[in-house]
Amino acid sequence: MTNDKVMNRWLVVLGAILIQLCLGAIYAWSVFTPALKDAGWTKMDTQVVFAVGLAVFAVVMVWAGKKLAAWGPRRLTLISGLVLGAGYALAGIAGGTDFWSLLLFIGVIGGAGIGIGYVVPIAVGMRWFPDKKGMITGLAVAGFGFGAMGWVKLAGSWGHLIADLGLSATFIIYGAAFAALILTGGLFMVMPPEGWLPKGYTPPENASGGAADSGGLAGAALLGTYQFKLIFLTFVFSAGAGLMSIGLMKLYPMEALQAAGYSAAEASAISGTAMAVFFSLANGVGRIAWGMMSDLMGRKASIIIMTATQGFCVIAFPTMAQNELVLYVGAAFIGFNFGGNFALFPTMTADIFGAQNVGRNYPYVFLAYGAGGIGGPILGGFLGDMGNFPLAFTTCGVLCLVGAVLTWHCNDLNAREHELTGFKPLARKLAAVRGRDKD
Repeated sequence: MTNDKVMNRWLVVLGAILIQLCLGAIYAWSVFTPALKDAGWTKMDTQVVFAVGLAVFAVVMVWAGKKLAAWGPRRLTLISGLVLGAGYALAGIAGGTDFWSLLLFIGVIGGAGIGIGYVVPIAVGMRWFPDKKGMITGLAVAGFGFGAMGWVKLAGSWGHLIADLGLSATFIIYGAAFAALILTGGLFMVMPPEGWLPKGYTPPENASGGAADSGGLAGAALLGTYQFKLIFLTFVFSAGAGLMSIGLMKLYPMEALQAAGYSAAEASAISGTAMAVFFSLANGVGRIAWGMMSDLMGRKASIIIMTATQGFCVIAFPTMAQNELVLYVGAAFIGFNFGGNFALFPTMTADIFGAQNVGRNYPYVFLAYGAGGIGGPILGGFLGDMGNFPLAFTTCGVLCLVGAVLTWHCNDLNAREHELTGFKPLARKLAAVRGRDKD
């Protein structure tokens, strides 16, 4: 098929960034937590809303992946914008500080809005950029990381929305902005024509002689595979560490800095900058950088390096949080590695199970994000109320190191022969290594 009269594929990137800037607002949750604590919330309360939003996000994404082919990317994006915008607007209308209202409107409804739209830019982007899957996935989700900085600063030190207008009005303004930007980005969410390929690109072949991005397992069929289980566990540990850090990036450094001699005002400003600037910028950059690096050195090596360095940094973070400059470095490293999850795991899913199926398959892998989103923040809130934030960071850091080991032992992670023939060849290889027949 010729490339004549086909939409410029870089418009897909523009639309993806606009959408993800809004979907990433969930990472700005920490900017609301001090005001909610002043309104009587416990640390655990603030983390429960955050965790529920993450869990609903991941679960609803499975449903959205199934609907993508039937409903189309534009329709899903429209629903995403309306649901997410309505969730935040209703939270503001309800007063902005009631726990159960925010749990429903931001945690459940807002989380659902994010889950409906998140897979669309990834699936559409991979179809338009089969020659640069890592890079395009990083670009497609970069807005999710960068978005937190803008929304945090708009509510806080730049826009002063919370201080000047209050939580209720801030939630309403955000709801309207989310709906408008997502609907605009959705205009560019269309699949390329059937058979379209970038000029000069020839798809690589798999061991069966077919295109490497075709065939593969789809939907629930991948759940029992060896690769899925190891990918899933690694993603749980890596995402959980990052999500716990996001939820505590404002609360914990404020305590650590004040214990080190900083005033309350200084600690608040420094921790806000650590989250809104250093973590958020590095989170966005990490999505692009890890995606591009994985195109060069492979997904397996990239994930091993990312999770291992994340583990060591999270373990060291309680010490790093006691000094302004070192805190900024720590926040940037954690954000950079955390962002890599969202470029590496979808592209690994596409490599193993076929890019044509990524819209259906990645939501199952992404359930790991929901599991990590429950475990990490809840662990941080629970131990924080007990006065032991450092133990939470240490636990999550060790689990990241475990994830690196799991990925190291994930044999034939990028093997292609199973896509059309099933997993028996891989099972036989593993059985031979272990000295017993598992076929």
